[in-house]
Amino acid sequence: MLEAAGGADQAPPSSFPPEPTLTVAVLTHNEAQRIAACLQSASFADQLLVVDSGSDDETVAIAHRLGAEVYVHPDWQGFAVQRNRLLAHARGDYIFFLDADEVMTPAFADELRAIVRSGRQGVWTIRWRMVAFGRELRWFRAQTHVERLFTRALLVGYSGAVHEQAELRPLADGSAPPRRHMRARLLHYSRSTVRGSLQKLTQYVMLGAAKREEAGRRGGVLRGLASGSSMFLRLYVLQLGFLCGGAGFLYCLFVALEAFFRYAALHYDRGTLTQRVVR
Repeated sequence: MLEAAGGADQAPPSSFPPEPTLTVAVLTHNEAQRIAACLQSASFADQLLVVDSGSDDETVAIAHRLGAEVYVHPDWQGFAVQRNRLLAHARGDYIFFLDADEVMTPAFADELRAIVRSGRQGVWTIRWRMVAFGRELRWFRAQTHVERLFTRALLVGYSGAVHEQAELRPLADGSAPPRRHMRARLLHYSRSTVRGSLQKLTQYVMLGAAKREEAGRRGGVLRGLASGSSMFLRLYVLQLGFLCGGAGFLYCLFVALEAFFRYAALHYDRGTLTQRVVR
């Protein structure tokens, strides 16, 4: 009886290609209170990756303890630069960008794993289940679609000094990568406390104002009033924030205040906005 080439004890090579792999990538800065829940929800990833911006709390230690690869880059140069640093360390065939104040539900994790196993190319957007001031806003209709999952080979990097934008490679046939939507929603712990929301207000206002300054937009109090009022009505009435009690009111109010102050800052702080943008 003839032996197979290579010896009888040698296992035949597998005819199946390896399954695609997933990197879950997280940017952090002083997220000690939230990072554990975030990373634990993504523990199934082949690579759990964190780029920290110089935290002075326990964020880095917690991330290490939960098995994440952690790289510290304290020289803050904007979100685009930090996301590109995540990309430089990513090894997965797919990369999912998860924020430190977000948590994957089991349904979301199952859908994400199914997409990775499918091997499909493209970009996937997500929508949120909002949690604010200790309460899930169950009736709130969060409509924003955010690009979060990419076939790694298609993602060139991020650009933009103030508001990062993904740059993509075309497919082999020259067409644009397809964009798809994930059905399950991602839990987003948007605002935990009034104090924290007030502290974040400056950051969001200045980022938004600087983005508009780059685009050549004009600001002013009247423009801010129009933007803030329409934002509050849209969120509180059309998107059913009024059904979510006091937490829903506060959430809608803070977002509306950001819309107002963006245009106020765009007028009164014009020319200095990019320099004042903070982490």
